Amino acid sequence: MSITLVFLLSALGGYLLGSIPFGLVLTRLCGLGDIRKIGSGNIGATNVLRTGRKDLALLTVILDASKAGFAAWLAGILAPESYYMFFGFITTTSIMASLIAGTAGIIGHNFPVWLKFRGGKGVASAFGFIVVTQWPLGIIALLVWLGMAFIFRYSSLAAVTAAISVPVFAFFLSDPVHACFYTAVALLVLIRHHANIRRLFNGTESKISFKKKA
Repeated sequence: MSITLVFLLSALGGYLLGSIPFGLVLTRLCGLGDIRKIGSGNIGATNVLRTGRKDLALLTVILDASKAGFAAWLAGILAPESYYMFFGFITTTSIMASLIAGTAGIIGHNFPVWLKFRGGKGVASAFGFIVVTQWPLGIIALLVWLGMAFIFRYSSLAAVTAAISVPVFAFFLSDPVHACFYTAVALLVLIRHHANIRRLFNGTESKISFKKKA
């Protein structure tokens, strides 16, 4: 099998795994209707939390993180182990396949073909991807998110800050290949949060709330 085909299959498999809308599936199974018709209209855990079901929100986070992480892990163990040159940097085909599959998983979450390409914002999926590919950076991202969320109570601000922190730390603690993919993921998170960023500047962004909605 050619390296190009390995990478294409990694991208396709990652995208299909990432496009499973767990937040929507869980809320419908529990009789809460279409999650896209409340709050932000998002299919992610933050919007699931607006139903008042903390358990479903937690399960959504775990599943959304797992799908991109699992895609990265699976591609990494199935791809052949050989050296590969990526923009002048030496890596391996298994690492490349893992990074491609995980990134594609995040894209699948954001733009699922089953929902007319209207998905979530990819924060949990990005976290799962980073944990599987470089777990120390995943811990750093989690700590940044928790710190920002606790201090400012804005989920979007915490997500954006955590996303930006990963490629910054990656350039010092990891290698250029991983840093390049993490930079692409961070840019995707920023793009998906463009409306939230605008509301943050306008002072109209909603804060994290754990109160059950009527």
